[in-house]
Amino acid sequence: MILGLGSDLVDIRRIARTLERFGERFTRRCFTELERARCDARHARAEGYARRYAAKEACAKALGTGFDRGVFWRDIGVVNLPGGRPTIVLTGGAAERLAAITPPGMRAEIAVSLTDEPPLAQAIVVITAVPVAAGVNLPLPSGSASVRALRADRAGPGARTGGT
Repeated sequence: MILGLGSDLVDIRRIARTLERFGERFTRRCFTELERARCDARHARAEGYARRYAAKEACAKALGTGFDRGVFWRDIGVVNLPGGRPTIVLTGGAAERLAAITPPGMRAEIAVSLTDEPPLAQAIVVITAVPVAAGVNLPLPSGSASVRALRADRAGPGARTGGT
């Protein structure tokens, strides 16, 4: 069952100008520590930030709130799995919103697709709900959103997303 769908298109040049003008003030406001480390380590820094910015916008749309009703930029963490595939893990108000829209007996999964073709970056996010077998505590598959606050800026097991 599809719970939400969102897409966003960002002009990479706009993100590059914002990075030049506001620098760390912009990145600390909108991105988790893990996202900043990944983007800042790349030669194509603006493209990385633009893809993640688009993903956050698309996810906020899929949640049905935008950046309102307690959903903040850093509540949406774009994380790459070991093979490089992007995924989104939610914390704070975004995780609470996800829990609110997930029907009883179901668990939410978030799929994200990121791309760029300069000067544009695009993201599409689909939030689905899948049944959970009664009385069975199944682990979340990679890319699933947990309503628990998992933190990417912490070391240790399960440390996969940001949001401080």
